[in-house]
Amino acid sequence: MAAKIPTPEYSKLSGKEECKHLPAPYKMRRYYTPAEVEVHNTANDCWVSFFNRVYDLSILVQDNRDSEQSEPIIAAAGTDITHWFDAKNRDPVTYIDPTTNTRVYFCPQGRFLHVPPIGPDSSWDNEFRIPWWKNEKYCIGSLTRKIRKIRIINTLTKHDDILEVCSEETLNEILDRYIPINQHADSYTWKRLGRPLDMEKTLDQNDIPDETEEYIDLGIDEDEYIPAIHLYFNDDLTVA
Repeated sequence: MAAKIPTPEYSKLSGKEECKHLPAPYKMRRYYTPAEVEVHNTANDCWVSFFNRVYDLSILVQDNRDSEQSEPIIAAAGTDITHWFDAKNRDPVTYIDPTTNTRVYFCPQGRFLHVPPIGPDSSWDNEFRIPWWKNEKYCIGSLTRKIRKIRIINTLTKHDDILEVCSEETLNEILDRYIPINQHADSYTWKRLGRPLDMEKTLDQNDIPDETEEYIDLGIDEDEYIPAIHLYFNDDLTVA
């Protein structure tokens, strides 16, 4: 599966200034692990997750670098911020202000971008139309609901690697994760216990179930047994 490399558009940056603040290119995926979100934890490279979706807010933050309302977002970069929002309407959590007896947004880390001030404020810019937490242009994929580990054994080179993958990913998407380790990974036949795998299906759909819960129930370290996939080079005459 071909991965896309995003090209952020920094509306208020140009030339050397743009290069200075431009985050490193990355591959777009359908699903990301929490560890993948965690490494994007700076003002220049700012990812967050909430409600099992992943958002790249780098452009938003850079376009508002001089605003104090960017600071809570920068401080939360690389983390899950679902607790900032109401599960029913997906807007920031609110509470009744005891002083004014009115409903206001609850921002314990400080008021963040697109949250209106409590009282009248002529400096507040409300021309954004769609608040960033509901703007799909910032969403780059979903956060996996379950991480899985898989061993990939190359029968040609004898390399044995363990990958952390998303349970929702197909074998082709897992192959894409394996490419940095073996650039010729798509030149191999992927098998489990001698059975060729369907690269368009997930691990579960290929009868490679997630047994970690059973191991935990038995008091066994889940890393004691990680299911293996064997790779056979397609020029190998032993490949069926």
